[in-house]
Amino acid sequence: MSSTVATSDFGPAVREDNVPRTIAYWGATGVVTVVPLLAAFAYLTTSPEAVENFRHVGYPQQLRVLLGVGKLAGAIVLLLPRLPILKEWAYAGFTLMWIAATVAHYLAGDKPLFLLPVVLIAALAVSYVTRSPNRRISANAMLS
Repeated sequence: MSSTVATSDFGPAVREDNVPRTIAYWGATGVVTVVPLLAAFAYLTTSPEAVENFRHVGYPQQLRVLLGVGKLAGAIVLLLPRLPILKEWAYAGFTLMWIAATVAHYLAGDKPLFLLPVVLIAALAVSYVTRSPNRRISANAMLS
């Protein structure tokens, strides 16, 4: 099976056999970045719903501000080209944040809502696995 290379005026050539992978990456990354951006806006603008949700799960309001800044920074890093080390941190941060959200909502009795972070973790995994090599840390960078 041979693959051809499609050229574009907007960036490097894309191999046709990588198109499904690219679509999967950008679809998953879009979800994984839009949700935290919207949450960061709600957290940092002191949305009454965000304040109430933090009270409901027993989190202090200071954590809302820290998570708002972290979500904003993580989403921006995932969308920017390169920055592989920061991307690793963003993926790890989102994973830990959504695991904590799953546990917090489950313990607060939000039975259907606690599954939303699980879905987001799955989308995050798709984004992580399907990203292109220029968005990954090279073995040499990890060893130095």
